[in-house]
Amino acid sequence: MDRLLLAIAAGFGFTGVALGAFGAHALKSRLTVEALATYQTGVLYHLVHAVILAVVAVIASRGSSTLLTAAGWSFAGGIVLFSGSLYVLSVTGIRGFGAITPIGGLLFLAGWLCLMIAAIRS
Repeated sequence: MDRLLLAIAAGFGFTGVALGAFGAHALKSRLTVEALATYQTGVLYHLVHAVILAVVAVIASRGSSTLLTAAGWSFAGGIVLFSGSLYVLSVTGIRGFGAITPIGGLLFLAGWLCLMIAAIRS
């Protein structure tokens, strides 16, 4: 499982950098200042959580636990739902995607909570 999470983290790192560059170069002149800020928020959370997902995968390789696995999958789901919804919202302007964002935020919080509990228990 830790190898899969590390591969997913690497994929998210790659896509986070690519989407950040795309936003900075291709979207900068096409989006409003507000939409670009929304997009950049998605990139920031995407990259931060790709890094922590990689850290969780490395820690899990030393002795996997259910809490670490839950943290990893929570971070991965959070990236998809939180950042993904912000990307779609900023590019399309469809406000309905904003309703998905808090679910991704809750997954981020759940991941951090699982990581904290795993650290306390170890």
